[in-house]
Amino acid sequence: MSTTLESTDAAASPRKVDQLLAHYGESHRNPRNERIHFVAIPLIMLSLVGLLYALHPWVAYAFLAASMVYYARLSMVFLVTMALASALVLALVLAMGDKVLPICIGIFVAAWIAQFIGHRIEGKKPSFFEDLQYLWVGPIFVFSKLFLKLGIRW
Repeated sequence: MSTTLESTDAAASPRKVDQLLAHYGESHRNPRNERIHFVAIPLIMLSLVGLLYALHPWVAYAFLAASMVYYARLSMVFLVTMALASALVLALVLAMGDKVLPICIGIFVAAWIAQFIGHRIEGKKPSFFEDLQYLWVGPIFVFSKLFLKLGIRW
């Protein structure tokens, strides 16, 4: 009897990915802040992978693999999306060649400044100040907005 009750409760409660996106969205309602994030988040992702790659390629690969495990636990659609995005990011990092470190430092600093300007406009602190996992939610937040426009359910 408890199995039926548990499955009914599970069906009624929102999925974790939906809860994370809803909470993240609470501090990203201002249209200017959203636009800033739609540019800055992919740039931060690119620069972070580039910085890790400059440290050692296997550090970047391990980070991306761990990220895929995180996304796999949330949604198959986001896992596939982030795997494709990560492949593109890695290709861009490789294209930077021996300039990867200075390019990625510049991108990282500029994108984070933009993020904090966006949150100043918003009047709310970044979600990752509460919980670091929101650093991984940011990229799927950007994709979730695109998916809504395209009618893709995650």
